Amino acid sequence: MLAQESILRLDAQAIDYLIIALYFVFVLGIGYLAKRAVSNSLDFFLSGRSLPAWVTGLAFISANLGAIEIMGMSANGAQYGMPTVHYFWIGAIPAMLFLGVVMMPFYYGSKVRSVPEFMLRRFGKPAHLVNAISFAVAQVLIAGVNLFLLATIVNVLLGWPIWVSVIVAAVVVLSYITLGGLSAAIYNEVLQFFVIVAALLPLTIVGLHKVGGWQGLVDKITVAPNAGSEQLSAWPGNQLSGFDSSFLSVIGLVFGLGFVLSFGYWTTNFVEVQRAMASKNMSAARRTPIIGAFPKMFIPFIVIVPGMIAAVAVPELQAVKSGTGDSVTYNDALLLLMRDLLPNGMLGLAITGLLASFMAGMAANLSSFNTVMTYDLIERYIVKDRSDDFYLRTGRWVTVGGTVVAIGTAAIASGYSNLMDYLQQLFSFFNAPLFATFILGMFWKRMTATAGWVGLVSGTATAVAVFVLSETGVINLPGQGASFVGAGAAFVVDILLSVLISLRTTPKSDEELKGLVYSLTPKADRTEEAQEGDHGWYRKPTLLAGIALALTVALNIVFG
Repeated sequence: MLAQESILRLDAQAIDYLIIALYFVFVLGIGYLAKRAVSNSLDFFLSGRSLPAWVTGLAFISANLGAIEIMGMSANGAQYGMPTVHYFWIGAIPAMLFLGVVMMPFYYGSKVRSVPEFMLRRFGKPAHLVNAISFAVAQVLIAGVNLFLLATIVNVLLGWPIWVSVIVAAVVVLSYITLGGLSAAIYNEVLQFFVIVAALLPLTIVGLHKVGGWQGLVDKITVAPNAGSEQLSAWPGNQLSGFDSSFLSVIGLVFGLGFVLSFGYWTTNFVEVQRAMASKNMSAARRTPIIGAFPKMFIPFIVIVPGMIAAVAVPELQAVKSGTGDSVTYNDALLLLMRDLLPNGMLGLAITGLLASFMAGMAANLSSFNTVMTYDLIERYIVKDRSDDFYLRTGRWVTVGGTVVAIGTAAIASGYSNLMDYLQQLFSFFNAPLFATFILGMFWKRMTATAGWVGLVSGTATAVAVFVLSETGVINLPGQGASFVGAGAAFVVDILLSVLISLRTTPKSDEELKGLVYSLTPKADRTEEAQEGDHGWYRKPTLLAGIALALTVALNIVFG
């Protein structure tokens, strides 16, 4: 450990610390100012449904720019190369556009306060309880990932023990979420988006200069051990998917990642949906994920490319690539590149960008965790019919409790050399079966409440079973193949059981399902007239989604 600490130690100077300190002043200041706008629980948990689309759109994408995106994707870039772009162009953009065009009208139009509450209305209490509990568990596990990496940065920068770094990092995030609730999280996420881009763009430019531009990077990857030309093309992505067959790899990426995992995450994950729910009207809510799709498609160039550069430019990672070194892991790619390339001042900005990304991720987890715990579990099942002020106070205490649990789950994250493996595994457990239940229930009015909760539980159990079989060597699924297969199996099992059970149980009446099932909801209820200032062509959700999709297809062709 000492050897690794010395390898990763960053030579920060006074100017770097000053930049970091200024950032923390802004973060806590936003939390303090946001507190003035919190007068009831709706303000705390959903920002009073009052925010403009550009704010919620940037927050939507920033909330996902946590440990998963920054360290995880740069690690994937170092290990797998260009196929990692599938997490963005296949595994994010289509689902984000589907959320904005098709699903947001149901969420926002029904005025539910959370995704589990939508489940309650569609399927009843058993499915609601399963969804709420599984979501809460997933959020503290994922918050632990962000917290662990945030603590790692503090440890590298200051040399503090990891456990001290974990607690200090947790207290900072806890402070502004507890003060200002979702508004503090969202406005900080907007700030963090610009800080992250300002930090990673120069690192990418300097890195490309070091390796001789894009062609120099291509030449170095081509001759690198355990790399080669397959890391320079997005398709078929065999190393990433874990399949030897190119055909199976493409199927796994398109169906497992691009459909089940992606749609499961972006369309049903309350961490993301909560940002759109905070919008001022339905048009803004629909545009939120679509606006987020535009920066999302270009994030790979400042996250994945630096990982690819680090793999061929940093000696310690070159040793890992060739199988002769173990002093660092792929998760260290960005830190090592920063250590080798950035001068003081720029180093401080880069460190601030990393801190911002982890804080954005953890804050998003906590702000959605406290909403589901308070509205869907405590108010619904534990302490009913109390004043709004009681639930506002409860939400703040739940945030404290969630942070304490996340400190514990950070230890789990520390055991993975590539954190994307861990995160994708969690998504296969929780998001894949939830998406199956959602999509069937939204488009098939015959699906019943019993099918809802049985499908959820069975799908999750199937994904866990695939994970256990892979871990014990019964089936051989290297890379992230286990999460792709697990997600696909969970989806199929959930759908099949839900159909069989629905055909043998009694569905709700058409009147009860109005606003919850697509075919039973009049078009007028799925849209609303344009509000003041929403008449421009660039504010039309469907047109914006079409432009985003065309750009994504073009990027796949160019880099395929």
